[in-house]
Amino acid sequence: MPDPMPRRPQAMKATLSNDVFDDANWIVERKLDGYRCLAFRDGGSVDLESRNFLKLNDRYPEVAETLEQSQCTRFVVDGEIVGMVHGKSSFEALQQRGHDASVRIAYYVFDVLWLDGVDMRGMPLRERKAALRKALRFDGGAVRWTPHRHAHDGEAHLADACRRGWEGLIAKRGDSIYQGKRSGDWLKWKCSAEQELVIGGYTAPKGSRHAFGALLVGYYDGDKLRYAGKVGTGFNEPELRTLGKRMQALRRGESPFAIGAPKGRDTTWIEPEIVAQVAFTEWTRDGSLRHPRYLGLRDDKPARDVVRERPT
Repeated sequence: MPDPMPRRPQAMKATLSNDVFDDANWIVERKLDGYRCLAFRDGGSVDLESRNFLKLNDRYPEVAETLEQSQCTRFVVDGEIVGMVHGKSSFEALQQRGHDASVRIAYYVFDVLWLDGVDMRGMPLRERKAALRKALRFDGGAVRWTPHRHAHDGEAHLADACRRGWEGLIAKRGDSIYQGKRSGDWLKWKCSAEQELVIGGYTAPKGSRHAFGALLVGYYDGDKLRYAGKVGTGFNEPELRTLGKRMQALRRGESPFAIGAPKGRDTTWIEPEIVAQVAFTEWTRDGSLRHPRYLGLRDDKPARDVVRERPT
């Protein structure tokens, strides 16, 4: 009996690590700065889903159309949708795609969960990649293969990635199975600090700024939302208007931060439902962000899943 196609499987996630090593039993891939996406096909059309099960077909129709042209008609694959600028991936470009359909995107596929009636999740990663390489067509268009290298020179590979201006690398154990959870078999090696954070409020605009001044952000510590600081840079005018309207619809009377709530007369609190991607230089000793900068929104992740990432 063939294995049924998995419905709403949980995406496997990597663990942040500062332990960069050389090990030929591991592989490394570029850490892509975009939206995680699973693509499903069982003989007919392709369905695209984010990691929190949002339908993405309307946002990225060229990805679904390209996958539907494949001779393989039964698969579930995992990958990352990224914005493309001059041949390079850009999270800012992916954000612009929301109001500019001309922005090019690409779906970088790196794993397969189910193929032609066979559940692949219990197979070693290298076997899954070999099967994936043969199953789909990768021609450098809307759907692309994610290259990987053996990690026998892991430290050198990361140094090269940082010189190229990449966000970092994902290191994966070559014989790892696909687990629908965060695992130490997949590691994140970062060149710079970034963190998903929940928006809990905003300050009033000053000077020529419109809509809002700075975002008040935090992360969940158990069941409590912990304040992490203000983010006041990185916004363009369209983002200020769009995000400002979205936050106004979520206004509430009290602070959602249970730990470390800031004080200020010019503060507006909102329901903690919106997730932002934020770059920063480091965490301070008191758990605040140093020099934070807004990168964009993460509609693909539930706010309650946002915790402080700590390296292993």
